[in-house]
Amino acid sequence: MFATEVRYTRFHRGAWILGAWLALSGPAMAQSEATEPSGIGPEVSELLSESSSRLRNLYAVRGDRPIWQDADSVDALVEALKGLDADGLVPSDYRPDDLQAASRAALMEGADAGTRARFELRASRTLLTALTHLQRGKVDPQRINDEWDLSIEPPSLDLAAISRALDDGDVSAAIDLARPPYEPYEQLREGLAHYREIKRQGGWPALMNVEDPLRPGDTGTEVTALRERLAAIGNDQLVAADEGYYPTIELQAPEPRVYDEALVEAVRRFQRHHLLADDGVVGPRTLKALNMSVERRIDQIRANMERARWLLHGLPESFVLVDIAGYDLRYFRPNGDTWRARIVVGQPYRRTPSLRSEITHLTINPTWTVPPTIMREDVLPKVRRDPGYLATKNLSVLSPSGKQLDPASVDWSNPGGVMLRQQAGPNNPLGQLVVRFPNDHLVYLHDTPSRGCSVAHSGRSVPAAFAWRGCWSWLSCCSTIPAPRPMSVA
Repeated sequence: MFATEVRYTRFHRGAWILGAWLALSGPAMAQSEATEPSGIGPEVSELLSESSSRLRNLYAVRGDRPIWQDADSVDALVEALKGLDADGLVPSDYRPDDLQAASRAALMEGADAGTRARFELRASRTLLTALTHLQRGKVDPQRINDEWDLSIEPPSLDLAAISRALDDGDVSAAIDLARPPYEPYEQLREGLAHYREIKRQGGWPALMNVEDPLRPGDTGTEVTALRERLAAIGNDQLVAADEGYYPTIELQAPEPRVYDEALVEAVRRFQRHHLLADDGVVGPRTLKALNMSVERRIDQIRANMERARWLLHGLPESFVLVDIAGYDLRYFRPNGDTWRARIVVGQPYRRTPSLRSEITHLTINPTWTVPPTIMREDVLPKVRRDPGYLATKNLSVLSPSGKQLDPASVDWSNPGGVMLRQQAGPNNPLGQLVVRFPNDHLVYLHDTPSRGCSVAHSGRSVPAAFAWRGCWSWLSCCSTIPAPRPMSVA
């Protein structure tokens, strides 16, 4: 299951695919010219002239034919709006009950065409708002954090497909068309349902804040509470449902006060799921995660679903997800498999930005140009203390135009625009492989743990995992990497 902690995630695209959006076809045009049965076409057309372009476009696809002129269609809309709770949205924001009440007046016998037309557009406006929130998120991420880099515009709603679903009376299918169709989002939906069921059943017991860590082999009431806590989230085998049955099935009921092997494995699973060290010891961090309330877990999942909606749209079949707060990278393949690696990211004072971009090429045996921040805060103080530092670290000094300079010719108290570059080699901070993608923050993925940028611990297997352009394998990568010169692969 997707981790339920609050995550500042970023998604990088394995390849960018530009798609042509569905245009009005011959059959759709023929359908739009059909005579609408409700007799409010002129009123709808008049009101649309003062409506949003999105609403006008929906009815343009339909030739101004109405959608919500019978009780069944309105009931289906109300039910679908209430079902958005499963996506972490708040159904009451869309006022489904008010909408249903308004429909009674608009659809009653004798209601005038203007009333019916106004209700028609109100219902469609509500649906389009919900679909937009589901597709790209309700909150503007930059109002929360202006460092979010979301320069890729989400695709427009497929109004033609939505219209066809509505013609079939299937509002749920129209909702499905806007929902992010990617595994991480579906995992969050499943997690939300799971934890809400736990809440419905009463949640879980809090553990005592013990001074010493709980370790395998320990005994006591704290171990019993730990067992019950983990059983509440699905480890049913940790507690005996009815000890009287165990002799008849030739099994021994678990001893609740003993920190046995089954409990150790359950703790390790919990730790892995929450991106903690899976040592089976309940220390301060594991205890804090265990004691978080189910309500807080639900809120975290809902927050992550909103973040996913900001980013999970218009992706190709293969894409890379970097979970900054979880120190985790996942590559999603077209066949459904997932490749994972642990990563290192920037510290809070030099934070890795949240962004979405397109992977464009790989660099094998990269050189490293020292970024301005690292040069100013890390390297220059060392050069001033020790002039031999540059030679020790194999750093060349370059002018702003790229011309190599003699380090002795530079005033290191005020070096101006000089650059420092380290040649490829075993001590290069970028290691032997860099995954590049355009961004304004000078961040990238590379294979050696270091400070600052995202680092994949298993970076040398990245080409094999990405199957880059269908021509990479781990064997060909291994035969290339030992070469001392840089090489880019697009």
